[in-house]
Amino acid sequence: MTEPTSASSLPLIAAGVGLAAILPGIDGNALLGAFAGGTLFVVSATKLPLWHRFVYLVVSVIAGYMGAPDLMAALPFIKSSGLSAFLVAAVAVTVMLSVIEKARKLDFSFIRRGGPPSA
Repeated sequence: MTEPTSASSLPLIAAGVGLAAILPGIDGNALLGAFAGGTLFVVSATKLPLWHRFVYLVVSVIAGYMGAPDLMAALPFIKSSGLSAFLVAAVAVTVMLSVIEKARKLDFSFIRRGGPPSA
């Protein structure tokens, strides 16, 4: 009987994140928080295909890790880089997907007509 690759690869990915967290120059709290936030998004996005979820996991972890210092600077009551990376990673992909969906529905035809629709 074959084993699903997603279930067998998850411990390898988690081990890789754990090993990367001990590298010098890497904020381990932020990396683990970003991975947890990205995993939360992937688990909640059950309607997406598996490869989409994997790509979104990678994007979410990167966004969470990179956005953690900015969120800590914007919200001074958050003192932990892990918490801020978790929050950024959990919402980054969801927010950007909704922005992309809204951008697809924008109507710019008024530019060719010479003015906005209310004019």
